[in-house]
Amino acid sequence: MSEERANFGSKIGIILATAGSAVGLGNVWRFPYMTGQNGGAAFILIYVACVLLLGIPCMVSEFIIGRHGAANTVRAYEKIVSSRRTRLSRLLSKVGYLGVLTGFLISGYYAVVSGWCLQYIYASLMGELKGDPTYIASYFEQFSQDPLRPLFWTAVILLISHFIIIHGIRGGIERASKMMMPTLFVLLIIIVVASCLLPGAGKGINFLFKPDFSKVDSSVFLGALGQSFYSLSIGMGCICTYASYFSRQTNLLRSAVEISLVDTFIAVLAGLMIFPAAFSVGVQPDSGPSLIFITLPNMFQQAFTSVPVVGYIVSLLFYTLLSLAAITSLISLHEVNTAFFTEEFKTSRKWGSTLVTVICIVFGIFCSLSLGKTEWLHIAGKSLFDWFDFISGQLLLPIGGLLTCLLLGWYVPRQIVRDEFTNWGTLRGRLFHVYLFAVRFICPIAIVVIFLDQLNVI
Repeated sequence: MSEERANFGSKIGIILATAGSAVGLGNVWRFPYMTGQNGGAAFILIYVACVLLLGIPCMVSEFIIGRHGAANTVRAYEKIVSSRRTRLSRLLSKVGYLGVLTGFLISGYYAVVSGWCLQYIYASLMGELKGDPTYIASYFEQFSQDPLRPLFWTAVILLISHFIIIHGIRGGIERASKMMMPTLFVLLIIIVVASCLLPGAGKGINFLFKPDFSKVDSSVFLGALGQSFYSLSIGMGCICTYASYFSRQTNLLRSAVEISLVDTFIAVLAGLMIFPAAFSVGVQPDSGPSLIFITLPNMFQQAFTSVPVVGYIVSLLFYTLLSLAAITSLISLHEVNTAFFTEEFKTSRKWGSTLVTVICIVFGIFCSLSLGKTEWLHIAGKSLFDWFDFISGQLLLPIGGLLTCLLLGWYVPRQIVRDEFTNWGTLRGRLFHVYLFAVRFICPIAIVVIFLDQLNVI
């Protein structure tokens, strides 16, 4: 490792930063509404099984590649296959570029949605989220299609990420994660307590923790499988890049388990935050993607009618929570590309980060504008925002994850994989054969199933 390349300064820094990468809007928004659509606790149990079978082995695989390469995701993939000088090796060495491309595409539209969270903090402070459900729905529609306001908040949240990134690994990412992740957790607990104290909240708690297996079918399994893959940021290059800053003493399997536990725990807490309040005011728990910006403002307003100031505070805390979750994910996506430009083009971290920020802001501008009345930003009936989401989420992520598993399971020399897994023999590695079986057979099959399901083939 070069003298210029930093690493994380503590184990808790590793866990919080990497968990921050995984914990995002998918946990606080997507997981609760998918749980609501798929029968509550039954979905959670299946999801946990999917994390064990797919999420943890895939995460360990990216850890191995990242730490072995001690470089950005492109160079890390090149190093892991460098022992075999074949035509296939040269082809597989390019897999890291998928992470760079995916990072840019996801940042482009994810920053737009993250910016919406900042707007809703402002709207909560100004008391703008008051009115009947029709008003709240029209408020979101008018704002999201506005040609200027979403651009402002997109730029703001990317500049916040930029400020964190330019301060490096320990002084930027690790320090920010140590502040934001505990704050996120405390805010989540406060809202959970407020939600669970509402009249009739018991029905929501019962819905979340009492399995209803009568609602379980193949679509529930596919949904849980896909959520476990995307929730842990598999295939984005984030995990691989963060692992390049791990020390040789970091226990990769243990870290993957701990990060998965944090990620899952926060997702379940998010359900415990939303469902008791939803049942208290008679809101359907399967409201879908509109839950976060349309259903929830109405729900908080109705739930705390007797004490409006509490509803005001809960709404404000909720969107602050969402913004923190969004920023922790954005900085990990930003770091993927910052590390790439800094190391491959020999630029300073400041210039590499600035270039990435500018590109992401440009992408964010076009994605945001495509949601308004801009026909030239629609291709084949889809907005540019939807295309960024489709290409990154339904094509590049599954392909990157699949190639990573096949690479570690079948192509990279087994001794290299074992050395990284066992920290060069200092750990027993009793589960190494279980891990190897998973990345050779279980994970590739599961990712192919996710891929086909996303394309509506099955």
